[in-house]
Amino acid sequence: MRPEQSVPSRSLEPVQELHDAPLAPLTTFRLGGPAARLITATTDDEVVAAVREADDAGTPLLVIGGGSNLVIGDKGFAGTALRIATKGFSLDGTRLELAAGEVWTDAVARSVEAGLAGIECLAGIPGSAGATPIQNVGAYGQEVSSTITEVIAYDREARETVTLTNAECEFSYRHSRFKADPERHVVLRVRFGLEDAEGLSAPVKYAETARALGVEPGDRVPLDAARETVLKLRAGKGMVLDPEDHDTWSAGSFFTNPILTDEAFAAFHARVEERLGADVVPPAYAAGEGHTKTSAAWLIDKSGFTKGYGTGPARISTKHTLALTNRGGATTEDLLALAREVVAGVHEAFGITLVNEPVTVNASL
Repeated sequence: MRPEQSVPSRSLEPVQELHDAPLAPLTTFRLGGPAARLITATTDDEVVAAVREADDAGTPLLVIGGGSNLVIGDKGFAGTALRIATKGFSLDGTRLELAAGEVWTDAVARSVEAGLAGIECLAGIPGSAGATPIQNVGAYGQEVSSTITEVIAYDREARETVTLTNAECEFSYRHSRFKADPERHVVLRVRFGLEDAEGLSAPVKYAETARALGVEPGDRVPLDAARETVLKLRAGKGMVLDPEDHDTWSAGSFFTNPILTDEAFAAFHARVEERLGADVVPPAYAAGEGHTKTSAAWLIDKSGFTKGYGTGPARISTKHTLALTNRGGATTEDLLALAREVVAGVHEAFGITLVNEPVTVNASL
């Protein structure tokens, strides 16, 4: 980690500030109460100034990007909410730098148009570029940790802007040092090292994507074909934002896929045989020595929570069991009640406790 010498930014207008500001419209769930104060920052300097001001005053701070991984409690946030709306897309050969406020799916489209591979299978994921390293965003066989080279962030403890290498980000499955210590850093920019494969994608890793493309895992395909196929797969599961489709009023996958030790997986397998029969084989994917990953969506479905489950304003998506949705008029507590029901049901059925993927603010399962 090193101090960043300069981060280009210019402010043409005064920073926008609102009081008793609704936060629900800033989230893909469209849920949550208001913030005592909402600041919208359009430059890196404005972001840093807002963070410093809150820290100096001892005011609670909530950083909001695209709001696609955020569950805000019905009482809202009694502090300063900082919406990062910075812009910046810069290509230098195969090196890509994105401002934290850049719309992620737009950045993926532009990288594909430039003929660069490495993030094409992350198309359609809602949210901002600055959120991608926090969650180590991944889908369809790609994770941002495979292409991120550096993250520029404001270090609230050191009170300076720093550059962290890929190794210093401490990436793991849907996790990073930023998620482990969420109060320490505010991401300003993300740098990627992409690949010029003469218009072809990175090797296709995900079996579902390969089938849809009509190729074998490990094959390369035209970049446009990879991106469009992923978008179609995501849309079929309600995972592409559409204001008219309540199946997309969600945070995408609400639970992470459990990673089990060999002992825990053996116990889980025994529960599957007992509940569903000896001929049923649960999903299993290698997850490092002594560990196996299984499917949260499979667990939810086999526990009796099928697509469309629920009778209230918060229900499981009609397209994908892993997405919990606001059907319109829901409260955050409605959503959390459904989530708790699912967690309890899966634990009762299979002895596994699901972990929520979205960040909760003044709310908990």
